[in-house]
Amino acid sequence: MPAVLVYTAIMIYPLFGTLRLSLFTTEGQEQIFIGLDNFRTLFGDERWSASFWNALKNNTWFFVIHMLVQNPLGIAIAAMLSSSALRFSSFYRTAIFIPTILSFVIVGFAWKLILSPLWGIAPDMLDAVGLKFLFKPWLGKEEYALTTLALISVWQFVGIPMMLIYASLLSIPDEVLEAGECDGITGMAAFWKIKLPLILPSIGIISILTFVANFNAFDLIYTTQGALAGPNYSTDVLGSFLYRTFFGFQMQLGDPNMGSAIAMMMFLVILIGVCIYLFGIQTRMRRYQF
Repeated sequence: MPAVLVYTAIMIYPLFGTLRLSLFTTEGQEQIFIGLDNFRTLFGDERWSASFWNALKNNTWFFVIHMLVQNPLGIAIAAMLSSSALRFSSFYRTAIFIPTILSFVIVGFAWKLILSPLWGIAPDMLDAVGLKFLFKPWLGKEEYALTTLALISVWQFVGIPMMLIYASLLSIPDEVLEAGECDGITGMAAFWKIKLPLILPSIGIISILTFVANFNAFDLIYTTQGALAGPNYSTDVLGSFLYRTFFGFQMQLGDPNMGSAIAMMMFLVILIGVCIYLFGIQTRMRRYQF
């Protein structure tokens, strides 16, 4: 019962408060009920609609990069670190996991300095190996900025899937692996045919955690590109779009009612993704296992 009360106070009540706020508009000092008009404006008004779909598209690309780079990389690293033949595996695990505990602010500003074409060390490092021609102002070009930020986020958080998969690999009974060895299944074959099927539930959990985290992304974008998510809104995600709308920024006045409508759409997107996983993918994985 106490847990239910705490969950209601922290999660349920604010959620319904946000929903209520999205159904009103402010005129003077009064809150006037307007039903779904804020949502109609969000999708019907050309300016609002363009900003929302741009942010959703960027959020989707941000998530895709994490799924294609971070999670496979985390699985590969975990597989290597779980090998008994590897020395200093504890050191490698710690070194890879340390960025995860760093503040977004520290990571954002550090990488902004590193990649700066004026005083960053990236141009000099590439020049030292004869690859300076590859350097571009990655955070300053529309076509590169979002992908660069996503890769920075991958660098910071690859330790999470690594540790979860590493724990799953260590939990596989030795008897199962020994039985595979008796059938001639060793090395990479053992990973693909024995270990990978057994860690599929962990991979599923990592995938849904990645989805939820990426569609709540805001901190890294804000610390590196600012509230305007430049250049030219090319790194704008739902979180930064919500921030500008709710609190206002520069000449744009804050509108808590429209901001709440955007927040409810973020919640709906995340809810749909979680439901697809729970009632679709996870159900199939259980059938595969049993």
